[in-house]
Amino acid sequence: MEHTAALLSLMAFPEIDPVIFGIGPVQIRWYGLAYVTGILLGWRYARRLVGTGRLWPAGNARMTALDIDDFLIWATIGIVAGGRLGYILFYDFAAVSANPVRALEIWNGGMSFHGGLLGTLAAMVLFARKRAIPLFSLFDVVCAVVPVGLLFGRLANFINSELWGKLTDVPWAFVFPTGGPFPRHPTQLYEAALEGLLLLAILAWLIYRRQALKQPGLVAGSFVTGYALSRIIVEFYREPDAHIGYLAGGWLTMGMVLSLPMLAVGLWAIATAPARARSSR
Repeated sequence: MEHTAALLSLMAFPEIDPVIFGIGPVQIRWYGLAYVTGILLGWRYARRLVGTGRLWPAGNARMTALDIDDFLIWATIGIVAGGRLGYILFYDFAAVSANPVRALEIWNGGMSFHGGLLGTLAAMVLFARKRAIPLFSLFDVVCAVVPVGLLFGRLANFINSELWGKLTDVPWAFVFPTGGPFPRHPTQLYEAALEGLLLLAILAWLIYRRQALKQPGLVAGSFVTGYALSRIIVEFYREPDAHIGYLAGGWLTMGMVLSLPMLAVGLWAIATAPARARSSR
């Protein structure tokens, strides 16, 4: 009992208001700022990648900075529309079916990464066809910068006190305002570290040290594989959505189910990257 009391007194959640400031009925939230910051920083990084000629195969008709500028709008629509639609379909379909207006109430549940990924994928396919850009090269550039957005997005989840983990007594646990009176795993921070910082560093190493952009699909496959593995690992510590719970006998979660196809696609993209490199010469 003393041990529990000590944990409760030491690991209180930091007092960070999810609303940065408000002007009348308009509120500026950390969650929205995280998306804007992630997209803008990702855009700047993508422009740098496409502008560094030594990273690309000789004679490759790669993208230009103008293409990246134009794709920013396409990507934003894909992320927001796909992320919201994915959350509704994968996590909140019953509630939205009963009350369709809830689909617009983003404060009642947020965005799905898997949905945002599908929305961005659709945007990339359409944009690549419109601009006659090599599709896998566009995949590579976009996937190289996605961890930037994931980092800020997961930090915003932490500030919002959402998507927290299971009960635990580890020293770095937090008592979340919306998670009951006991300490829980800060799984948002686990994901920020794995999906954001670690994956960003690995992809940058592949690009700048291993010339991975010269093998179309290698960076994209590495990102998809890395994200899927990171998400599956964190799901063992994350509390599943209350209205979904566990699947398949009490250990499988929706996050794991959605990540398994990603893992297969990522490994396929990595395995077939050398063949694409040879065929593009």
